[in-house]
Order: sequence, then C-alpha cells, then structure tokens
Amino acid sequence: METNNINLERAVSKGCPQGSCLRPGMSNIYYNSLLKLKFTSSTKIIAFDDDLLLLTRGEAVSEIDSNANLESTKMSNWARKNKFRFNEKKSKTMLMTRRKRKERGEVEVYLNNKLLQQIQTMKYLGIRIDKKLTFREHITQASEKCRKLIFTLVRSAKLNWGLSHKALKTLYTGGIQPLILYGTQVWAERVEKARYRKILTGVQRLINIKRAKAYRTVSIETLCIMTGIKPIHIKIKKRRNSTK
Repeated sequence: METNNINLERAVSKGCPQGSCLRPGMSNIYYNSLLKLKFTSSTKIIAFDDDLLLLTRGEAVSEIDSNANLESTKMSNWARKNKFRFNEKKSKTMLMTRRKRKERGEVEVYLNNKLLQQIQTMKYLGIRIDKKLTFREHITQASEKCRKLIFTLVRSAKLNWGLSHKALKTLYTGGIQPLILYGTQVWAERVEKARYRKILTGVQRLINIKRAKAYRTVSIETLCIMTGIKPIHIKIKKRRNSTK
C-alpha cells in the first residue's frame, strides 16, 4: 500500500468476504492507484465500485483506436502489477458519434491481447446509453417497466372497489415516478422532443385515469389537474434544474 509517500507491505493470509463492511474501504484503496494512472489529456476514467468506464476522444476512428489501446495497455500493466485481471469477455467497446459523414464505424480495441466486442448500446449504472446519446432505449425500457407495474396495480383499482385514490397516489409517487425520474440529470433534455415526451406522458396518463376514475378520452392536462400531480415532463425539467 502506498499513501502519503509511505510504503507499507504485509503478507495477506485472509481475504475480504463479499458484502462485508470492510469491502468498500478496501476497494477504494485498491482502485485508487488505477485512477491515478497518467492517462492522456483526451482520456477520462470513471469508476463506481467495480464498474469501470474509460472514455477517450479523437478526430478520427483511427485516432480513437490508438488512444484506447494505449490506455488499455496501461490498465493491463497495472492489473498485472497488482495481481488483478480485467475480464475481456465482459468488457465492451462503443463508438459514440453524431457525424453524418461516412467513415469506418468499427473500433479495434484489445484487452489481454483479445479484441473487445463492439456494441451499439450499453447499460451503465442502470442507464441505457446509445452511440448517439438519444437515450431512446432507456426511456422506452423504463416506460415499459412502469406500464407493466401499472397494469398489475389497476387490477385492484376498479371503479367502485379496490385501491383508493390515496393508495394509488402513494404507489405512483413512491414506486412508479422514481423509475421514470431515475437518471434524469443525464437525459432530461430529451423531453424537449415530442416523441419522447409522448412516451413518458402515456405512462402518467395510465395511472391518472385510474386515480381520477375518469374516461379514457379525458386529456392528460385535465387528468393532472384532477389528480393534483404535475405533468411528468415538467417534473423532469424541475429535477434537472435543481441539480445545476
């Protein structure tokens, strides 16, 4: 262990069980030297526990290949020195670009001398990220998850019996709304697009119809007034502005 210009070395005879209270602290100490590696100015490394994300940029795909492989070599050397191994089968690459001009769309990045699989979308800390940063898949999947949950709930919320207005409000604000709002600091600007706003509004409309016990022809604006809940796109914008 190296800290404050002091080197300490001890023989380790026991491991740290997964889930123990000591694990987070040991993980931070272990990963710290990796995060302090001297990467190029075009590279940024992000780590959350054992989820590691390496970002590098370039003017052309060939430059990105060169930068990524250079950083990958540094990480492999660090792993070898610290008796650690990155799993190349679980590691993926993704080329993110909004350029309309035609150019090579494949990146060739190696880890442990093996070519990493290239994907079009990735899931990082619960957020679906696509190569053009549209977040379409994330919004769609979150909406579908909420719809399934709502359809399960409404079976117990009939017109004259079942879950009350208050109970449905609690379920919405405590269970459904957090699923929709998760990660809004990252993708909130997408609600400016009518097609994404329509997907999210459709989810809120489903639960509001049951809460208000209204007809399906009632507008979403009226439903929000009747139920006393802000439209979801306004809620998302407010959440984004509060974190700036």
